[in-house]
Amino acid sequence: MEAVGRLAGGIAHDFNNLLMVIQGYADLLADRLPAGESLHRNAEQIQTAAQRAAALTQQLLAFSRKQILAPKILNVHSVVADMEKMLQRLIGEDIELQTSSKPDLWLVKADRSQIEQVVMNLAVNARDAMPKGGRLMIETTNVEFDASVSHSPAVVAPGEYVMLAVTDNGCGMDTTTQAHIFEPFFTTKEKGKGTGLGLATVYGVVKQSGGYVWVYSEPGHGTTFKIYLPRIEDGTATATRDRSASAVPLLRGSEVVLLVEDEAGVRELAREYLEMSGYTVIVAPDGHTAIELAAMHAGTIHLLMTDMVMPGIGGRELAERVLAVRPDIKILYMSGYTDQAVVHQGILGTDAPLLQKPFTLATLTMKLREILAPAVVR
Repeated sequence: MEAVGRLAGGIAHDFNNLLMVIQGYADLLADRLPAGESLHRNAEQIQTAAQRAAALTQQLLAFSRKQILAPKILNVHSVVADMEKMLQRLIGEDIELQTSSKPDLWLVKADRSQIEQVVMNLAVNARDAMPKGGRLMIETTNVEFDASVSHSPAVVAPGEYVMLAVTDNGCGMDTTTQAHIFEPFFTTKEKGKGTGLGLATVYGVVKQSGGYVWVYSEPGHGTTFKIYLPRIEDGTATATRDRSASAVPLLRGSEVVLLVEDEAGVRELAREYLEMSGYTVIVAPDGHTAIELAAMHAGTIHLLMTDMVMPGIGGRELAERVLAVRPDIKILYMSGYTDQAVVHQGILGTDAPLLQKPFTLATLTMKLREILAPAVVR
């Protein structure tokens, strides 16, 4: 990807020089020819084509992280709020647009126009994934990662970030598609409907801004893109540190947890986190196996920790079936979607405990103690 980015950036710079000449002489021709003449219309067509080519090179430069940025201190939610009317027109009336933000949102340092481009590209992709209408949610919140997240499937450097999440309830993507979405010129759209540079541009802009981009999607269950931009101190306000921060001591437990996750990498990481924190772990790769293990286990199982969307039996159905045989068991759902997304999509109720992926060791241990021993945590 780095090599392709360098190649794209080199081509874009050289092509921009050629375009300047084409655009310049087309402008001169248009100025010198009388309006209405066929040659004047020809010059206008050259101008239009040159402008479209220039926009394409800007996308290439964004992907290659070589475009010139004008970074300023921003409140990301303010950028989204200013775009709301334009975004609603862009996605159409049959798609409901919802935005939300944490009140004391931290600040970031980024190029405003590039952040707008990221939001717009993700909104367009979401619109195309919902041809019959749906819901688009844009959320901003503060996130802090400790060192444990660097070992997770979503590798993010430890630190404080502002998360921008864009969620749709459209057709979703399978794992094969997800593996290629940030590659330049890769597209699932019909021929002539897309350049394949939208998400490559998002990737380039976020990386050049020092951030990270992560995607979670399941076929038929929509998609969430999470953008993490590093927090910048504004010098005047002191933000309240999240209790899930690395400064918070890890809370240990001794209960038995039934862990259900179909993604092997996430399953192994979660198992390791749980065992490191003192829990006894029963592992299942799917819902059917989990039901069998729940029925066969001789002792108490204190908590079911399950992914929301899995092949066969999903997390919600699994919880209902396990509760039927073990009515005292506690439930903790895991999902790559945001809290509000799963509530608004009707996947979970507002009071259901949810752990957002990617999660840290500290976040997991805090959540477990909140469920298993809430009085102690308070």
